[in-house]
Amino acid sequence: MTPGRVYLVGAGPGDVELLTLKAVRAIGCADVILIDDLVNRAVLQLARADARVLNVGKRGGCRSTPQAFIERQMVRLARSGKTIARLKGGDPFVFGRGGEELLTLQAAGIQAEAISGITAGIGVPAALGIPVTHRGLSRGVTLITGHTRDGSEPDWDALVRSRTTLVIYMGVAGLETIVRRLLAAGLAHTTPAAAIQNGTLAHQRNVVTTLADLPDAVEAAALGSPAVVVIGEVARMARPQAAALRQVA
Repeated sequence: MTPGRVYLVGAGPGDVELLTLKAVRAIGCADVILIDDLVNRAVLQLARADARVLNVGKRGGCRSTPQAFIERQMVRLARSGKTIARLKGGDPFVFGRGGEELLTLQAAGIQAEAISGITAGIGVPAALGIPVTHRGLSRGVTLITGHTRDGSEPDWDALVRSRTTLVIYMGVAGLETIVRRLLAAGLAHTTPAAAIQNGTLAHQRNVVTTLADLPDAVEAAALGSPAVVVIGEVARMARPQAAALRQVA
């Protein structure tokens, strides 16, 4: 039997209209779709009526499908001749474990292709009118995870010295610690900051405030995951209707 192939598809930050044309084609030709929890289920309208859909959710703090199981399923299904679309929120290679899955598929001799998606760290701030880089405000952006398997932390001093926009994925649960570390490393208390939940979707909610006030603002607004945190001068550019301190959209 001729082996099938696997598409590692970035489904973007939530809004289905942000899918790439290549992602739409991959979803439409798939025999089997493995879909993460953070992917908008509306994308399944693009699938064939006879496509098999497997929910393989991975959410912090919740019961998750083991990564090894997901990889075994992809190999097994591809070896049976199936075309597989592995749908991931954002981009498969930005905190999406797409690299791990690609290596597993390559080692098994399975043809695989990554299809880039708009990562939440860029698309979600943009939905609020925040450019992660902007001439005169920020010459760069650093994407950071707020959650690691071993509990390790980044070099906070180096991040502050970089003077780049900081975009933090999975940072709400540890937000107080993150803010405390950044303040201790010398970032100004008054640095603009924003937290955006369910970005690009109709039920998007956000707070725009200062770094020092961000944990209290997020708690007061009851924001939770999935959310993106943006720290830096560019957060001042949030849409006027959302830019008042501690305002909730």
